[in-house]
Amino acid sequence: MKMEQWIRAIAGTFILLSLALAKLHSGYWLLLTTFVGLNLLQSAFTKWCLMEDILAKFGVEKCQD
Repeated sequence: MKMEQWIRAIAGTFILLSLALAKLHSGYWLLLTTFVGLNLLQSAFTKWCLMEDILAKFGVEKCQD
């Protein structure tokens, strides 16, 4: 998988996991959903994503524009 696919998969996993944990344990897990959403929003404007930097360190190939 390319980096864009990894980022989408990780973001989706975090969102679904936090929703499940909020339902099963505590509503405070929705803060994780909020964090992921805000990170996605800021990356749309700044073109910078922390997960992209992390994945690059693991050698994940970037998509060619």
